[in-house]
Amino acid sequence: MPSLRCLCVLFVLTAFSLPVNGQDKNKDVNFPTDDEIRLVLTQADRAIGQYKPLLDQEATMLGKEGADAVAKDREVVASLELAVKGFGKNPQAFNGPLGFTFFEWLDDASRNAVLCSANAVNKAFESLLDGNKDQAESALHLSHNCTDASTLLYTVSENAGSLYTRYVQTEEKLAEKGGEVAKKCMDALKQKGGTTSQ
Repeated sequence: MPSLRCLCVLFVLTAFSLPVNGQDKNKDVNFPTDDEIRLVLTQADRAIGQYKPLLDQEATMLGKEGADAVAKDREVVASLELAVKGFGKNPQAFNGPLGFTFFEWLDDASRNAVLCSANAVNKAFESLLDGNKDQAESALHLSHNCTDASTLLYTVSENAGSLYTRYVQTEEKLAEKGGEVAKKCMDALKQKGGTTSQ
């Protein structure tokens, strides 16, 4: 017959190794599911598809001075595309540190799109002052599109943030349960005087 100490170790290990697939029947285990993660990935892919071509337009509009800013925006978009592909192959990788990074990239892209909109409005005013109505209209059109892209990226980042918050809360609940099990085991060991009798 196994010792009480061995049983306690077994219980603690079991508590910390509960399935992390979001499909568990245990009501306390509520990790984001593959389907929920894939939905956010689909939304992100659509938002990236809407925002990415606007970077070329912004680069053309800003010319040399905006090349560095647009290059950094392209890095964020490339990172997001890579993440969407990676999570597409393994959605549960979202339930970890990479999920938070994905959320941050979405948030960055949303802010970058707002900056694109602001830069385009400034360019529209400059163009109007220069008497270039066509260029002003083109800049205002870009501003509108960047605002739309930013709104979509923000919505997706909120959805990803909500899923990631749920992941963190579920991790905390499991850790608390594991701590409770460990405490009960330690209390039982103390009562038995720490003996390891067979």
